[in-house]
Amino acid sequence: MTGRAKAAGQLFLGNAEDVTHTAEALARGHAVAHGFGNFYALTARPDRSAVERVNLMKSRPAGQVGSVTTVGAHVPSLFDWCRLPAEFRRRQIGDLVEELFALGPFGFRGPAAPHVPAHLTAVQDGIPTVQLIGPGYRCPSNAFLAAALEATDSDFLSVTSVNRSRHRTGAAHEPAHWQASGLIAEFGHEPGVTTLIHDDEAAARRRHPHHEPMSTTVLSFHRATGHGRSALPALTLERHGSLSADHTRAIAANHGFALVIGPRAEQRLTARAYAG
Repeated sequence: MTGRAKAAGQLFLGNAEDVTHTAEALARGHAVAHGFGNFYALTARPDRSAVERVNLMKSRPAGQVGSVTTVGAHVPSLFDWCRLPAEFRRRQIGDLVEELFALGPFGFRGPAAPHVPAHLTAVQDGIPTVQLIGPGYRCPSNAFLAAALEATDSDFLSVTSVNRSRHRTGAAHEPAHWQASGLIAEFGHEPGVTTLIHDDEAAARRRHPHHEPMSTTVLSFHRATGHGRSALPALTLERHGSLSADHTRAIAANHGFALVIGPRAEQRLTARAYAG
């Protein structure tokens, strides 16, 4: 969408009434496909049944572990800082998270706080971890997330990209939607799904000039992976998405970290191509 030529029934992130209506729909059990940085994400309640329903809608296994999203004030409560590797400092990690979210959409994997439920945690290297995916602080979706958190009386929600699984399509990879027209055509008629779109998609992309319109890059800090050539302790690039590895590496170095490219991040994600 460009501009705000509002079609019948269309809901926009910049409209306070639309945001309230959509947050209440999420609290009642709807999944919400909404603007998220410079692309679209699918957010729902954090309970197991909601995560399983979204997984099945995406043609994933029902029990696949979900990711979480929240607003900045609740980010620290998601992680078990007592399980942070000795090479890392909580303030050091916190400052890195803040800078990357100030820049735009991003993801982090860290030791899961005890209150994060099992269907939103994955054991890696013997440690229960949680994957946080955030839209970045420049995105107006933070107002929707805050309203949804209040409506559900929760500190976090479940989140995933808006796409179908390879299990359904047979394709090697199906990228996330970054245009509302494609999103609505594919998911707008799914029962129990509400769409809340960017007021101006071109402006959403301009707001994040360093990010490609695709799923986020993910850094993990639940374990240390040795040291870089600079002798700095290394974080792992778990997924190479919207923010480039080089840009991520430069920001990590500003906070005293080297960067190791994990096996799943050796190839960067691709952006969805739309016909026409």
